[in-house]
Amino acid sequence: MSEVKTTPMIQERMIPSSPSAIVTITKQEGMVLYEDMILGRFFEDKCAEMYYRGKMFGFVHLYNGQEAISSGVIKAMRPGEDYVCSTYRDHVHALSAGVPARNVMAELFGKATGCSKGRGGSMHLFSAEHRLLGGFAFIGEGIPVATGAAFQSKYRREVMGDESADQVTAAFFGDGTTNNGQFFECLNMAALWKLPILFVVENNKWAIGMAHDRSTAQPEIYKKASVFGLPGVEVDGMDIMAVHTVAQAAVARARAGEGPTLIECLTYRFRGHSLADPDELRSKAEKELWFARDPIKKFSAYLIEQNLATLEDLKAIEKKIQAQVDQAVEFALESPEPDPAELYRYIFAED
Repeated sequence: MSEVKTTPMIQERMIPSSPSAIVTITKQEGMVLYEDMILGRFFEDKCAEMYYRGKMFGFVHLYNGQEAISSGVIKAMRPGEDYVCSTYRDHVHALSAGVPARNVMAELFGKATGCSKGRGGSMHLFSAEHRLLGGFAFIGEGIPVATGAAFQSKYRREVMGDESADQVTAAFFGDGTTNNGQFFECLNMAALWKLPILFVVENNKWAIGMAHDRSTAQPEIYKKASVFGLPGVEVDGMDIMAVHTVAQAAVARARAGEGPTLIECLTYRFRGHSLADPDELRSKAEKELWFARDPIKKFSAYLIEQNLATLEDLKAIEKKIQAQVDQAVEFALESPEPDPAELYRYIFAED
């Protein structure tokens, strides 16, 4: 049997300086962000456990390591009003948007109580109530959907005179997607019409097994914004304070009618591309470098250093979230399977 060769560690980009030292948040804001990050991490860890125990099937793409991006961006938006559009790695985006953990877990189990009625599974989470426009299995699929959501907000406000239509949309996607046509077409359209949208690139260095630097002529994705005359921002995606600060500014800009922002978050996934991926291509040195920058450990240290929380406060949150995730599994296990007689339901809006 031939030995699997790992790809040599690609030259690391210099991480942009973090504003954490000068940005201030309240204790309540800090607790909200920490709780959301812990929910994302604990939920994904439980998904891995359930998958390997044979309770969950299909492709399951976990978000471990990237929590600062989902929490940092979505918690800068209005829950239940602003729109979120995800990818196949969508569990944590759904949780940050407010979809209950038990309904996300039930969907992963294919149960009727899931947020997509058991019809979507891991890659197709959806919730109209929480303005989650969906997860999408094919890369780039969600960007035009998100751009359309941003367009309808602007159209309702400026053409139909609806003053309440000031919603902002966030489109999440990975570095590999930025080589696709939808990315460039939608950046052009959003800039042309000044649409209220954030294009959030979760650059985790790898498009499945393809290193980012080997697949694009311009690895610094945020610089591609300048071609369309819109702001492009590079941010440390392992620092929730940095991400949250950038997101707040971009959301305010979009809501004020000043148009879109492209945000490139430099991050790293702590697991393989999916749970079916043995993760043999990335080098040990690269993994260890990024594991040491765990966004949750970084933020917990920040909260304690700034006297915004004690270790006991953080442990209490972790205990609370672990119970919530365990309850989500119990709910999913006890929930009914979808009724085969309803196979053709939810195809049309009236359903």
